[in-house]
Amino acid sequence: MRKIVLIGSGGSGKSTLARRLGKKLKIKIYHLDALFWKPNWVGVPKEEQIVVQHRLVKQDKWIMDGNYGGTMDIRLNAADTIIFLDIPRTICVYRAFKRILQYRHKTRPDMGEGCQERFSLEFFKWIWDYPKTKRPQILQRLQLLSKEKEVIILKSPKDVERFLEKL
Repeated sequence: MRKIVLIGSGGSGKSTLARRLGKKLKIKIYHLDALFWKPNWVGVPKEEQIVVQHRLVKQDKWIMDGNYGGTMDIRLNAADTIIFLDIPRTICVYRAFKRILQYRHKTRPDMGEGCQERFSLEFFKWIWDYPKTKRPQILQRLQLLSKEKEVIILKSPKDVERFLEKL
């Protein structure tokens, strides 16, 4: 495990797991949200995201968390390990709401500077719809990649804890 991708719904625990893995494995973490959101929630253009990710994946070791479906193949192809947090949407919604309360009027450590935590109905709808809209394609991609890469699917917070204990 030297090049690790973490994907999953909002609120699934990608950034938290990335931090814990990074500490345990002593590998630098790249939170894509921190790289691709400028102050006041201005998104970085896809072309810039592509350039940044091509540069990052050339490094010897890294952990990247975030979905960014339009550029996901860059990370998936370069990774040796892919971790999909397939956490139930009720847990994800709860965690996202809890995060809003925890970081109210502040910027999360894994978010771009100047992007204060806020409530977004669109984001909660994305989380709720994730199992139907995103999950099937991700599982299909991961099945194809599992022949050449280590693919780990964690389905609950307990799975995440067991995974970390085994490392």
